[in-house]
Formats: sequence, structure tokens, C-alpha cells
Amino acid sequence: MRLALFQPDIAPNLGAAIRLTACLGVGLDVIEPCGFPLSDKTLKRTSLDYGDKCDWQRHDSFAAFAAATMLRNSRIVLIETEGSTRLIDFVFEPSDVLMLGRETEGTPPDVIAACHACVRIPMAPGLRSLNVVTAGAIALTEAMRQTGGWATLD
Repeated sequence: MRLALFQPDIAPNLGAAIRLTACLGVGLDVIEPCGFPLSDKTLKRTSLDYGDKCDWQRHDSFAAFAAATMLRNSRIVLIETEGSTRLIDFVFEPSDVLMLGRETEGTPPDVIAACHACVRIPMAPGLRSLNVVTAGAIALTEAMRQTGGWATLD
């Protein structure tokens, strides 16, 4: 299982995603371009001491990410506020890549169309969205619960 950030805008969110994926033992994909310079200095500042504990890959475009995902025989499961399936109703597979949309602009329609599924986290009426990494943590928790991913951790 992996988590993917589509064109992240906010460097501290990337740092939080690095920490989250390192702690849960899942991989991380970063799909560029980012809304900040993705440099060693940025990564060191945002990921604290978790950067070297995270299995992460950088992709220069969504097309490159999709090709890499296809080679791994994985599905791209988009976590999006407008998703057609509720998180708790979706059946995850161990090889899924859970992708989170861009913080400020969401996910473009052509990228949504290229995903295997579009899943939403139910929220209280009238509220717009969760923080992107909070949404990732919730989605990973459910996906790992369904697929037995917690069995490999402490």
C-alpha cells in the first residue's frame, strides 16, 4: 500500500505525509510539480528526522506516476471530497495507492478520470474539507484495517 500526494502546495503537509507513511510502514509518491521548491533543504526542514525512514518516490508528472503504478499492478484510489463512494463502503486491496488531491485546487477532471476509484470521507453537513494529510491518515487507517496491514506493525 502507498500514499500519493498530487502536486502538493504546502511543504509542511509533505513533511507530515513523510512522517505518517514512515510510521505506518507504507510508501509515499510525490507527483510534481509542487507549489514549493522540492529540494533537500525543504525535505530536511519539513520531514524532521523521518525523511530517511520513508520509502518515497518522486514523479515529474501524473503520467509518470500512473505508469509506475501500472507497473506495480496497483490501483489509484483517489481520496476526494466529491468522491462517488464512501470510504467505509469501498473495498481496498493491499496494492492500492491512495492519492490525495492538491490542497488549494483539488484534482483536475482528467486526473480524476484516470483513477480506478474516487472515494470520499463522510463529513458533517456544510463543511468543506479535511486537511489533506488528516484525510490520508483516515483513509490509510481504513485501508490497512481492511487489508491486514496493521499486522506487520507493533
